[in-house]
Amino acid sequence: MPNLGSSLLAAALVAGAAIPFQAGANAMLGRLLGHPLWATMVSLAVSVALAVPVMLAFRVPVPSFATAAATGPWWIWTGGVAGVVYVTAALLLAPKMGAASFVVAVIGGQMVASLVIDHFGLMGFVQRPASLARVAGLVLIVIGLVVTQWSNAKAG
Repeated sequence: MPNLGSSLLAAALVAGAAIPFQAGANAMLGRLLGHPLWATMVSLAVSVALAVPVMLAFRVPVPSFATAAATGPWWIWTGGVAGVVYVTAALLLAPKMGAASFVVAVIGGQMVASLVIDHFGLMGFVQRPASLARVAGLVLIVIGLVVTQWSNAKAG
């Protein structure tokens, strides 16, 4: 029987596999709508349209946004900003870079930021020092990014 760790890893892999499809769909939507920001808006609106019925079905209570704003740190609202930045970047860059190169670059950026967040215990995460093994993993990802980009440059 699989343990919780392998189940979480599998779920993360499935979520990650959706990213290049999201980038491709949003890029095409941006072209068809005439501007990338319209695709960003439609993508986020579809997310809301899908999340609301699920929340209603699970009877998720309405939160107190005022309490969150009054008691939470300032950065709790930056997730929405990051979402707009990512979705817009994906629909602009993925068609030009290719799905694989875009995703490798995104993963590289995510890993650098994640290592810093973990090392300093930022944003409510438990502090996990940047060990030699973790930095080596990041270096391998960056090498993969360079190889992927080099491969694209040779092909183009």
